[in-house]
Amino acid sequence: MHHDAHRHIGVLPAHPFYGGPPVHPDTTARATVKELVADLDREGTERALVLPNYGVPDPSVAFTFNELALEAAQCDDRLRAALWVSPRPQDAGRTEQALALAGEDGVRALKLSFLLGGHPTDPACRPQLDRIFATAEAHRLVVHIHTSPGAASDIDQVGRLVEWYGDRVRMHLVHFGGGMSGHIKLVGSRFFDWIDAGKQVYTDLSWAIGFAPHWLAREIERRGSGHDRVLFASDQPWGDFAGEHARMAAAVGDGELARRVFRTTFADLYD
Repeated sequence: MHHDAHRHIGVLPAHPFYGGPPVHPDTTARATVKELVADLDREGTERALVLPNYGVPDPSVAFTFNELALEAAQCDDRLRAALWVSPRPQDAGRTEQALALAGEDGVRALKLSFLLGGHPTDPACRPQLDRIFATAEAHRLVVHIHTSPGAASDIDQVGRLVEWYGDRVRMHLVHFGGGMSGHIKLVGSRFFDWIDAGKQVYTDLSWAIGFAPHWLAREIERRGSGHDRVLFASDQPWGDFAGEHARMAAAVGDGELARRVFRTTFADLYD
């Protein structure tokens, strides 16, 4: 049995991505808690953090799935919820509505992504970021942050949030930098430097390029740190559960590191 620290709920509307026809790329997205739980049973997933699905360039869609994520956490004790929040000043009202749910049973995280707008270093976004992280601190929540190469989600940019807020708020950096450059920056030094500096930083390796999980596991063993900061995540429906699980299992083996990656670090962070 294993714990999944990153999967989504909610079916997105069709969208004409990149100038093409309207499509539904999230083919395994689930519209109901019952469907989601059936997936967990089939996989053997014992616990999961459930986040609103997002991807179409309209933040209002992601906000509508907050209630669904909360429903999931409150109707099945295997599940914990993350609430979608936004750094954009245009979304301040909807973010306040989401933050008002931060104290509800089952809420363990706030989901932050710059894919739908905003930037970590944009002064216009700083009041919203301060509000999000202050709420996380007050309710002892994790801030779950998307990373990917380039633009606002690049680890060079998201890393500023670690520097500003990581002393007092736990941060889960999704996708381990999200690509070749991010992986090398993080494994090469930055991830371990943050840990050594007392930053409360965690990560998962969903979407990771093949070399990264093995290298990270080797560096954790060599350095003697970071073993309690890595989680398994499928990122369903954008990731593939079977592939993500197999890649991580091959990298971490079946010893103490595997136990932490697949089970106990989730319990420490999200229970």
